[in-house]
Amino acid sequence: MNIVRWNPMGDVYSTRPYINRLFEDFFYPMVREDSDSGLWSWNPVADIFDRDDHFVIKAELPGVDKKDIVIDLKDGVLTLKGERSYDNEVAEDKYYRKERTYGKFERSFTLPVNVDADKIKAEYKDGVLEIEVPKPEEHKPKKITIH
Repeated sequence: MNIVRWNPMGDVYSTRPYINRLFEDFFYPMVREDSDSGLWSWNPVADIFDRDDHFVIKAELPGVDKKDIVIDLKDGVLTLKGERSYDNEVAEDKYYRKERTYGKFERSFTLPVNVDADKIKAEYKDGVLEIEVPKPEEHKPKKITIH
């Protein structure tokens, strides 16, 4: 028989997903079906990564029209706002399950201080918004030649 050392923190780590779900349900509760919207608020998921001379933010915005997306830059914070509209193609009593979320969204990303807003590029294709933010000169890697 092996002796296994008891780790009291093991129980804490195994209950973490349940506690996270509890907080998510509390702070982002589903609006009741009898309310005007009947849906929840949502936030698009985003990836942020580094390329040689710029940062890239890729956000998934399926079902959002390009004209409903707004990108702002103020005080080093890039804000992505918009709305995914609910389509009334199907009558409420015909639904078996409704899992997609609709409504307004807003995400903010802190950027390096000296970003030139005029050089930021954004492209929206197939439900994915790609924003390229050029790095300020002091953040670009410097190559040093060896003599």
